[in-house]
Amino acid sequence: MLDGGVGQELHRRSTRPASPLWSVQVMMDEPQLVEAVHLDFIAAGARVVTVNGYSATPHQLARAGRADMFDTLHSAAVAAAASARDRSGRQIRIAGCLPPLVATYRPDLAPPENVALADYRRIVSAQAPGVDLFLCETMPSSAEARVATMAAVESGLPVWTALTVDDADGTRLRSGEPVSEGAHAAADAGAAAVLINCSSPEATGPAMTALAETGIPFGAYANGFVSVEGLEPGGTVDVLEARHDLGPDAYSDRALAWVASGAAIVGGCCEIGPLHIAALARRLESHGYEIVADFASSPRPPTPIDR
Repeated sequence: MLDGGVGQELHRRSTRPASPLWSVQVMMDEPQLVEAVHLDFIAAGARVVTVNGYSATPHQLARAGRADMFDTLHSAAVAAAASARDRSGRQIRIAGCLPPLVATYRPDLAPPENVALADYRRIVSAQAPGVDLFLCETMPSSAEARVATMAAVESGLPVWTALTVDDADGTRLRSGEPVSEGAHAAADAGAAAVLINCSSPEATGPAMTALAETGIPFGAYANGFVSVEGLEPGGTVDVLEARHDLGPDAYSDRALAWVASGAAIVGGCCEIGPLHIAALARRLESHGYEIVADFASSPRPPTPIDR
């Protein structure tokens, strides 16, 4: 069980205006909120929490004039997750975060492979000492999925790679490539599992079918945005609107269907908060599934346990 949308939850709780650096700006201005959000997701039932480093890529920091903050921010992100884990007293795994380097949902803006690999290696080096696995997330193309996974695998830690799909056609990545191509690119680079994230639940369903056909362990954590069309590179997340028809029960219905199709890892992305994760945890347990913190290199397909 993954956590939910940490960045949007921080944005919701922050008293400051939205920033192009999104959740990382909150970590600079109101650092106490980051640990609090991690703790709330853990209390809700998450067993894997992802560090708050999504917008702290070398390119995004340089664009905002904060390149000098790279090491400080990644250290703070890992420390906040570790502190929340320790305070919770629960068996929690911390996932490092490898996001798109330049802009979310925009494979056309990805840097050349040699530049991307060097940047991802910097992030891996900064986070690896304090995490249990790496989550390469919101990968919109096979090329980005492959290079991020390559860098993460070099850490020697388990790697899960999450792809983002076209909201109008869940069988294709935002680059237009078939989901299966992205999945095989990630798996061939060393990913132990391939997920779908930051896509609408409606598009995530067909993507689950496509992933199930690959034979690769898979999972999903969808978003709750009305649309992502309004987000421009360097823009702020306040231009995006949350759905009002995707409450905890409605989201849980979707996620339970993914698990029934074989998804071994579930959680939430943007606009999916602690209440959603709590509802999903309750529903999974009521259906006989066991939520675990331990994981092997290759997560097993879920099966209800005998009670």
